[in-house]
Amino acid sequence: MLSFISSLKEQIEQILILQLTRAIEAKELPEAEFDGFLVEYTPNKPFGDFASNVALFCAKRFKLPPQELAELILKDIDLSQTEFSAVNFKNGFLNFKLSAAFYSKALEQILEAKADYGTVNVGNGQKIVVEFVSANPTGPMHLGNARGGALGDCLSNIMQKAGFKVTKEFYINDAGNQIEVFKKSLDARFVQEVKGQDAVSFPEDGYHGEDVIALVREFIKENGTKLIDLPTAEREQVLVDYALPKNIAAIKETLDLYRVNYDVWFSETYLHKNGCVQEVIEKLTKKGLTYKKDGAVWYRFSGAKYGDKDEVLVRANGNYTYFAADIAYGYNKFVTRGFDEAINILGADHHGHIERLQHAFFDLGIDPNKFKVVIMQVVRLIRDGEVVKMSKRTGKSVTLAELLDEVPIDAARFFFGFREAGSHLDFDLNLAVEQSAKNPIYYIQYAHARICSLIKNTQNKPQIESKLECESEQDLIKSLMVFPEIIKSAAFNLDSSLVNKYLLELATKFHKFYNECRVLTESGEVFKARFKLCKAVKQTLQNGLELLKISAPEVM
Repeated sequence: MLSFISSLKEQIEQILILQLTRAIEAKELPEAEFDGFLVEYTPNKPFGDFASNVALFCAKRFKLPPQELAELILKDIDLSQTEFSAVNFKNGFLNFKLSAAFYSKALEQILEAKADYGTVNVGNGQKIVVEFVSANPTGPMHLGNARGGALGDCLSNIMQKAGFKVTKEFYINDAGNQIEVFKKSLDARFVQEVKGQDAVSFPEDGYHGEDVIALVREFIKENGTKLIDLPTAEREQVLVDYALPKNIAAIKETLDLYRVNYDVWFSETYLHKNGCVQEVIEKLTKKGLTYKKDGAVWYRFSGAKYGDKDEVLVRANGNYTYFAADIAYGYNKFVTRGFDEAINILGADHHGHIERLQHAFFDLGIDPNKFKVVIMQVVRLIRDGEVVKMSKRTGKSVTLAELLDEVPIDAARFFFGFREAGSHLDFDLNLAVEQSAKNPIYYIQYAHARICSLIKNTQNKPQIESKLECESEQDLIKSLMVFPEIIKSAAFNLDSSLVNKYLLELATKFHKFYNECRVLTESGEVFKARFKLCKAVKQTLQNGLELLKISAPEVM
């Protein structure tokens, strides 16, 4: 598992420790602790590729000015067996410059790693479950679901590459109040279809979309209207038993088209039928954390943080609340199934609910830090500089399925994942379909296709060993070196957009290099070096695009 930056930083730390230890043993420095200094990667700084604050950090400990301490550290320093060619002291920092030979070695290692390049093991096999989208099965998926799908799916792939054992999960909200509303909506539309629009008033809080009418008409076409003679409650149940599987199947079909696949489809109904919700309520009750009021069962938070804002667990009518089911779902993840961490991709309107849920986990003996949430902001569609609010087809909000009819899947996944979840996203429909350098995903894919064309045209060209010494070549290799660090950072920060941005930056640097440096017209050492560099860029682009489930075309 290659991690250039980490290994080079460790090498510098060992060099500095060795120099300080030698100076102490030679009585040039007094005995003192010197741990805690930093080494940072500084590829764009003029003095070196890595910098350490060791002289500034340890100056007081050794009772010397930083300049004098730096001189002692640099005294007789031997870099011959390292990856560095020079070191200097500027502006309080020791700066290390990578050797020319290192760049060729780095390319060889990237090319040897192939599809494994970027793989790191910071997760150490921890079991995590990533729950995302979990769209309400009472209707089609909206653009928030589309953004959550891209973010959750890509984050899951990244964390898998970072050494975590990942389970992708969709939570089917097939119980609770929204299903009751769905039942009444279906029933009202059924009665209206059979007896006329004035036969029954439609519920004010019902689902008014055309999709409900379409489901009812489809039911009547397949089963007739004899259901009209049943009692309302029985009729509602028959209709919802017909409609829910249809909607869930449509969700699966759209997500499959969107290249989002799950390991587990977890039904909320399971928690109710198997007594999981009642079990966590009983556990909270045994801890003295529930009480009855106005016929309902309430959860009393154990801490003062929430004051008197207690939560209802069981309504007066005997139905469990969403909050109670969410606690049971979390308990199932951590205790029943034994996940080390649970990550949820949720909309901004869930913010307050998250903290209260974490508190409930704490009261159940679960470390609340194991429950991590990525809060996702809203999406706006933009066409011709104007906000698009309604579907041309239905006059309602644009659905994911409709968007994918207009925008290539590659572009949709990249655009929805390009900005960090916590920022608002303007999705430019015109830009998403534009085939030019202005479109970031087109620009990235074109870099990959450009290299594929180059490789095809150089199959019979003679190749001999060489070194990479040109600044533009080395800058591009430095960008390649960062890829494993991007994977680490994206996994730790739960931010898949770092990969999107990295790929765009890498493609930008490649196009700049390709326009400035000849490859096909060169020969001998120069050709060999640049050819390998192009192949390493191709491999890294391909590995990154695979994490995003975006195609890496060979021809464009």
